[in-house]
Amino acid sequence: MPKFKQTADILGLMGKKEDIRNIGIIAHIDHGKTTMTDSLLAEAGLLSPKIAGEARALDYLEEEQKRGITIKTANISLLHEMEDRPYVINLIDTPGHVDFTGKVTRALRAIDGAVVVVDAVEEVMVQTETVTRQALEERVKPVLFINKVDRLIKELRLNPNEIQNKLVRIVRDFNNLIDIYGEPEFKEKWKVDPAKETVAFGSALHKWGFTLSMAQKKGIKFSDIIDAYKKGEYQKLPELLPLHSAILDMAVKNLPNPIEAQRYRIMKVWKGEMDSEIGKAMLNCDDNGPTVMCITLAQMDPHAGLVATGRLFSGLMEEGCRVYLVNASKGYRVQQVSMYMGAFREVVGKIAAGNIAAVLGLDLARAGETIIDVEHKDAMYPFERIKYVSEPVVTIAVEPKHPRELPRLVDAMNRLSIEDPNLVTTVNKETGEYLLSGMGELHLEIAVKFLRDYGGGIDITTSRPIVVYRESVPGEGVVAMAKSPNKHSRFWIQVEPLQEKIIKMIEKGDIAEEMGRKRIGTILYKEAKWPTQEARNVWALDEHRNMIIDLTKGVQYLREAREMILAGFRWACQSGPLCEEPMRGLKIKLLDVKLHEDPVHRGPAQIMPAVRRAILGSFLTADPVILEPIYKIGLSVSAQWVGESSSVITRKRGRIISSQQRGALTNVTGYIPVAETFGLSAEMRSATSGHAFWQCTFDHWEKAPENVAAEVIKQIRERRGLSPDIPSPKKFIDEA
Repeated sequence: MPKFKQTADILGLMGKKEDIRNIGIIAHIDHGKTTMTDSLLAEAGLLSPKIAGEARALDYLEEEQKRGITIKTANISLLHEMEDRPYVINLIDTPGHVDFTGKVTRALRAIDGAVVVVDAVEEVMVQTETVTRQALEERVKPVLFINKVDRLIKELRLNPNEIQNKLVRIVRDFNNLIDIYGEPEFKEKWKVDPAKETVAFGSALHKWGFTLSMAQKKGIKFSDIIDAYKKGEYQKLPELLPLHSAILDMAVKNLPNPIEAQRYRIMKVWKGEMDSEIGKAMLNCDDNGPTVMCITLAQMDPHAGLVATGRLFSGLMEEGCRVYLVNASKGYRVQQVSMYMGAFREVVGKIAAGNIAAVLGLDLARAGETIIDVEHKDAMYPFERIKYVSEPVVTIAVEPKHPRELPRLVDAMNRLSIEDPNLVTTVNKETGEYLLSGMGELHLEIAVKFLRDYGGGIDITTSRPIVVYRESVPGEGVVAMAKSPNKHSRFWIQVEPLQEKIIKMIEKGDIAEEMGRKRIGTILYKEAKWPTQEARNVWALDEHRNMIIDLTKGVQYLREAREMILAGFRWACQSGPLCEEPMRGLKIKLLDVKLHEDPVHRGPAQIMPAVRRAILGSFLTADPVILEPIYKIGLSVSAQWVGESSSVITRKRGRIISSQQRGALTNVTGYIPVAETFGLSAEMRSATSGHAFWQCTFDHWEKAPENVAAEVIKQIRERRGLSPDIPSPKKFIDEA
């Protein structure tokens, strides 16, 4: 492992909060994040200036270098000097491809500011909107870098007036995103403006960039840059307008230090008492307060074991200290503390609050975990759950070619699910299938590559990708009664759809199970106008946006049976009756219960199946439907190919919602079912002669057309070895 000469200097500054900036680089795919980051590393002496822009230094995985895309988030600490004052920049480079947005979401919890990179030719794209929305939801302040300005001059040959119009439009469109997704108290303050040095322009590939004030100080006009390209002298621009100065000076001047940021970010990401000792320590980023850290990344190191990386919000993280994982309910002694230098971890004695640290020795740490020092474990409220903008909607079955390698495959799948919580690994015990669900085809392709690597070159076969569906209801079901297998207990349950408004509140995190019944009840009563009894008695939410409510009165032994009833609720919602896909968006009302007085006759084997049967019975009487996942598609194409590319989308059951002319290119936005996107690349390339660039991101679930739903149900039932006919409600509902 190399030794970095800056480590001692960086550690010396880590205690000076005013001189720290925690920033991320976020963007649409191929807009130039990693190329730009190379220039920042070169300035810090971590990369030769000769290869900056080509090395992709933070894309240290072989697969990243081979594909030319960022797959994992990479951390590095840099020293940057501005006006003779040194600053520590804790930098995270994030993926741009939509299949890896989960990694962007987790990185945002650790940072306070983001440099959003936008391609000057393509302008603001679908993924630009997604990552900006994610940043604003975590109260991460953005600044803007408009990259690839050289292409406007060399390739598009725009005149100065056309270039100016294009750049003005990009700034306006970016500010529109802040208007839409920013919180009222921040949106005006956080809008970017070239005159305020919150916008930089340049070319990451050619290593030059500037803000308006920087250009004015150097006495350089935009016409000088155009002339440099026309005369073939653009190689001189990095000396006059070094890119690292433009980006890092902009970040230092406009993005907050940890003390400033934590004063408004803590209440967004943590719902504990702000007046408590822990709350005050985090608000003040206090080194002397309790040690509090939020894990944003968990990775398995073949030599060191699990490495937990995250943001330290208060206290000191030092080797040997005793900490407690709140979600895992387990205490540990920290074995080692490191800071990141790209692919390498530099071991240090301790790291102060307001910085990003890597910790060894916490075996059960996962992304989203809350760490607190052991002395304060009983007073600690966990951090808000990290909310992902996408869901796994594509699945493949994986199996080893040789059965003897099955244990290695299982180990590799466990490691993969630790490192990437957006990959869902499941084992179908009835069919013996090992299933991998992800955001899209590329996500799964990369996952399989990692599985082979983690398994030591294990030979794996995979099925063709299949789409994940959901089962739901548009209306109210009957009150269904089901008896326990021994006939001694009875449950009356009714299923109806959960309001769309409530589903959106759950997705945004405005309603979460850990808030407690009282707080959830207040929100539902005030915001959704629910009746008092319903609002007060929400028992649980599940991962698929289903809610169970207790509307019973005076039922004996109900408290003892509660956990078993909830287990039955989760069992039912995990596997619906239409084709065993998860159920989604249901309000499940427990109306009455009769329990046998003898505990022997009301155990889990009696209560769980009865609750499940009552839910499924009521569900089947409510005209159930299949929901299919829908991608939002953003397409960038020259005007002559708009018709052909739009035709491909509509032919695949998609719909166009907007089309905007942006100079030589037209940006088309639409929706397309995930099921129709397999083979989309070949068709789009064929129709547009390779001139279209697009990206799909999961947007919402939508009722499938009846003919599509019937075929989907038939295929899934056949694949799972179920009888061809959907069961009748009578199979689940008992007569009184």
